Amino acid sequence: MDRLTTTPAGVTLGPLALIPQDTARNFVLELRAGRFHGFVVRKGDAFHGYVDSCAHMALPLAQKLDAYLTPDASHIQCSWHGALYRIEDGTCVGGPCVGAKLMPWPIAVRDGMIVTA
Repeated sequence: MDRLTTTPAGVTLGPLALIPQDTARNFVLELRAGRFHGFVVRKGDAFHGYVDSCAHMALPLAQKLDAYLTPDASHIQCSWHGALYRIEDGTCVGGPCVGAKLMPWPIAVRDGMIVTA
């Protein structure tokens, strides 16, 4: 099965409470065209979605389920090589791929639910 980098708009991922403040959650979507792996980070009232693939080596970022953030929840961190990414825009600010970016996964909040956009 192919690994996808996009999803259709309008897929409901769940309620806002599914992702507590300053945490991230993994999502795997089975679609006809293949399987999509992504994650959503909640920082304050903002939700940021990314394809689960490090800009350095195209590996999934977390080796442990939902463990995408640094201990202080200030950055996204690749657990393989330590690359650090800004939560707000996915830009690598430390480690082996400074300046590279995570691939965004468009999401939105509608009526208290997190949905693909």
